[in-house]
Amino acid sequence: MSKSPSRTALAATSAASVLIFIALWEAVCRAGLVDPIFLPPPSAALGKAAAMLGDGTFWPHILASARRVMIGFLAATAVAIPLGIFLGTSSFARAAFDPILSFLRPLPSMSWIPLSLLWFGITETQKYSIVFMGCFAPAMVYVIEATRNVDPLLVRAAQNLGASRWQVMQEVILPGSLSQILSGFKVILGLAWTCVIAAELVAAREGLGFLIMNGKEFFQTEVVVLGMVLISTTVLITDFFFRLIENWVLRWKQ
Repeated sequence: MSKSPSRTALAATSAASVLIFIALWEAVCRAGLVDPIFLPPPSAALGKAAAMLGDGTFWPHILASARRVMIGFLAATAVAIPLGIFLGTSSFARAAFDPILSFLRPLPSMSWIPLSLLWFGITETQKYSIVFMGCFAPAMVYVIEATRNVDPLLVRAAQNLGASRWQVMQEVILPGSLSQILSGFKVILGLAWTCVIAAELVAAREGLGFLIMNGKEFFQTEVVVLGMVLISTTVLITDFFFRLIENWVLRWKQ
């Protein structure tokens, strides 16, 4: 039986694949095989990043988008977790709320932009509301399903020992479903970035979505590529910290 590769070897392989991809991209652009107006070389995007760092416009765009994502995402999860656990444990409540959830779930975040602009105007609250509405229904689905997947034998055992409904939710259902909930929320966090970019493309004066749209308007494709790279990089960083939080919360599983 062959020995599995070490984590260092796997990390080195991943880093090498990224470097090779960037080198090929740069070489194709430098050779003139692709018009820079359609796809600029990575060095052009890197040069633009250096220029933005120099004039102080680099970090505000990243921090604006990250703030909108985290506030909207945390607001959605703060509502979805208790409400989802309640619906997951109550057949009557779930039957009453399911039609509403089925109506909200297919709506893309872009569909909420006209109403949110009428309700809140071009404000930060409007951006938060787009992220909230884009994340709330999927988060509810994850919580409900995770709650329903808890072993019913554990619930009945707690009830037979005299646990109240609140104690069953707090001591049995929430710990039993937390792992699946957090796994789902990692997906929702990526969805939150899609929502905020959609909001910033339409009505914003800062943020990564605004950066991409502004680059498109002025045919600065290096700015567009830079914005795309920053989105992916920021999502990877937030996902890393989310995994640390997940490992800390679920440390009892180990």
